[in-house]
Parts: sequence; structure tokens; C-alpha cells
Amino acid sequence: METYTAMRHFADSWGLLAMLLFFLGVVTFTFRPGGKKAAQRAASIPLKED
Repeated sequence: METYTAMRHFADSWGLLAMLLFFLGVVTFTFRPGGKKAAQRAASIPLKED
């Protein structure tokens, strides 16, 4: 049961911080300048003909 307690403590403290930082990174990446043009190019890939 000691391993469970250690993992639970880690998840409650540093795990939460890591998930928050990951979330903020994804949001920042999504709304960065120039992201709209790249998203439009990626969205049009299935419609392109070879």
C-alpha cells in the first residue's frame, strides 16, 4: 500500500501541475499567431487531388 500512497501524493501535487502546464501549452499552441493559416492548410489536405 506504500507505493499507492506515494503515487497518490505525486498525482495530487506535481501531477496536477504537469497537467496544467500541458493544457496551457496546448492552448498557447492553438492560438499562436500564424496558426490559422496552418490550420486552413491542414484542413484542406483531404480535398486536394493528386
